[in-house]
Amino acid sequence: MILKTLKTSFFCSLILLVSCKEENPNTTEKTMNDNVLIQEWTGPYDGVPAFDKISVEAIGPAVEEAMKLNLAEIEAIANNTEAPTFENTIVAMESSGKPLSRVFAYYGIMSANVSSPEFRDVQAELAPKLSDFRSKISQNEKLFKRIKTVYDASQQTPLEPQAQRVVDLTYKQFEMNGANLNAEQKKRYAEINKELSSLYTDFGNNILHDEENYITYLTEDQLGGLADGFIKSAAKIAADKGQTGKYAITNTRSSMDPFLTYSTDRELRKQVWENYYSRGDNGDEYDNNEIIAKILQLRKERVGLMGYTNYAEWRLQDRMAKTPENAMNLMLAVWPAAIARVEEEVEDMQTVANELGDNITIEPWDYRYYAEKVRKKKYDLDSDEVKQYLQLDKLREAMFFVAGELFNYNFTPVPEGTVPVFQEDVNVWEVTDKDSGKHIGLWYLDPYARQGKRSGAWATTYRSSTSFKGKTNVLASNNSNFVKPAPGEAVLVSWDDAVTFFHEFGHALHFFSSDVTYPTLNGGVRDYTEFQSQLLERWLSTDQVINNYLVHYKTGEPIPASLIEKIKKAATFNQGFDTTEYLASALIDMKIHLADPSNIDVDKFERETLDELGMPKELPMRHRTPHFGHVFSGEGYATAYYGYMWADVLTSDASEAFKEAEGGFYDKDVAEKLVNYLFAPRNAMDPADAYRKFRGRDAKIEALMRDRGFPIN
Repeated sequence: MILKTLKTSFFCSLILLVSCKEENPNTTEKTMNDNVLIQEWTGPYDGVPAFDKISVEAIGPAVEEAMKLNLAEIEAIANNTEAPTFENTIVAMESSGKPLSRVFAYYGIMSANVSSPEFRDVQAELAPKLSDFRSKISQNEKLFKRIKTVYDASQQTPLEPQAQRVVDLTYKQFEMNGANLNAEQKKRYAEINKELSSLYTDFGNNILHDEENYITYLTEDQLGGLADGFIKSAAKIAADKGQTGKYAITNTRSSMDPFLTYSTDRELRKQVWENYYSRGDNGDEYDNNEIIAKILQLRKERVGLMGYTNYAEWRLQDRMAKTPENAMNLMLAVWPAAIARVEEEVEDMQTVANELGDNITIEPWDYRYYAEKVRKKKYDLDSDEVKQYLQLDKLREAMFFVAGELFNYNFTPVPEGTVPVFQEDVNVWEVTDKDSGKHIGLWYLDPYARQGKRSGAWATTYRSSTSFKGKTNVLASNNSNFVKPAPGEAVLVSWDDAVTFFHEFGHALHFFSSDVTYPTLNGGVRDYTEFQSQLLERWLSTDQVINNYLVHYKTGEPIPASLIEKIKKAATFNQGFDTTEYLASALIDMKIHLADPSNIDVDKFERETLDELGMPKELPMRHRTPHFGHVFSGEGYATAYYGYMWADVLTSDASEAFKEAEGGFYDKDVAEKLVNYLFAPRNAMDPADAYRKFRGRDAKIEALMRDRGFPIN
């Protein structure tokens, strides 16, 4: 998932990015106080965040001071006595909020990467204040009147394309967030947003609590089936937590997934599985079900103020899908093939279990374990054997190679101590153009799981590229949750984790390649912005990467051609599981927002809806509702989780463009179109138009079905 720091994914999800711009009139700089988190970034590379100066004590005052500065800028724009123009209204808004943007970079790090109980208290205190701040901008009648005047004029006399795009997006965003409501409705709208902001914070903190507190400690006689590297990492984690001599299985996917795949202890597999899939659903003070019900009720009430029937109808109007029906139609077109494949996979697994004399019926905590045995039986493919050739450092080098071939980028390590980092495991690279040496930006990598870091993988920008006030460089990062190895050990990852690593790097390349004039145009269309990163996943399995970067972590020998052949033959293996667990979450996301939330029992709704869909009992949703942070710790993916599949249709279709080209995935002509039309424009061009410029036509779902090995009707 992509997290462009909380400055865009959460704080600004309900309003235009007015408060999150990268440029700002110099006048506000003179009012800075001594709080380091609000001060202008200094040092090399056009200034970098002072991540080594982050503190819980400083963040609250910094946020409040930055909000005051931004509101003063907005008031000056709204009360300008000159007639509204693109320059004195839209450009002025695009120029505002630089101090707040800086503070949000720190806030995002503290929330996602280095959270603490003390920070969570500050977060809870700030949530309603931030909501009030957003409402003061989105409900500023004088400001919206000026925006509307500029918008109406542009409909008669269009501006140059990027200027027109930013005007259209600005007007639409204010309109969607209640700018046309009457005074009483605006008051209620603001109250709802304020309450939601606190609920989102509580939801996310409850998940983090359960991830931190449900840890399974193993003894030496409970390690059957687990790889040496995993065991050493588990021992170190346990020792770090004061449990020397034991082995810790943390309540995160990066720890749970390999344990369920290889552990021979079925009862322990069940325990680890239940811990993971019960996050936020334990019937205690950290239970999220009532919070979800309240969120759903408030979302429906809020969009009802603007005349929408449900939240999904409101949310999707500016997405590629446009309507909930279009999104549902795509998902339901794939769903039957996915669950049919699950039935085949379970049958194969049950056969293996019977052959082994295990005398069990496949349950959800068995799926990964027996799927791995089926993989070995059908394809003679051992995932643990593959991992010996998937070293994290080598995968990073492979990503740099791909970036050089497609984008002409070079990545050079920044000497330690040159750039401040927020944690000792974070490393930084300078990104330059291979030919000219021109500086493009910095790439931060935060690879390991730890206490206070949310689970999953994501990409972040601290500073985005714009050119309307001089070209700015890009500061971007990738964040993962690989289990940190014991000293001297290599980080070996699964094929799926390697794919995710490439995926998130795709987001970073999207940031670095941005060629937009105005900050707002760096925003993404949710069911499109995953496309570019999903597409980059495909380069992991290209011959150039395989032959040069997949080498054995001990011997340095390249991965055998015979093993690669097995990997390619097994490319569609377990697609029933992968597609069904994802689609189940996406369908629940959409259906729960289309349902009447009055007196909703969230657990019951999830259970009954999955039954109606024919959800196989042998696997769960990828994200069960009580810990579905994409949807309920903010609004970025609410009724938008389907977007991964929408983007995957584009991905499959675009991949075929490379397959058909003379140079394959490294074809220079297709790569040039990739950069020019799919990466560089960001949101400066309508996504559907951009894709047609790349492909010459719209994407076709048949490409997706071929990719997954599903029948095409």
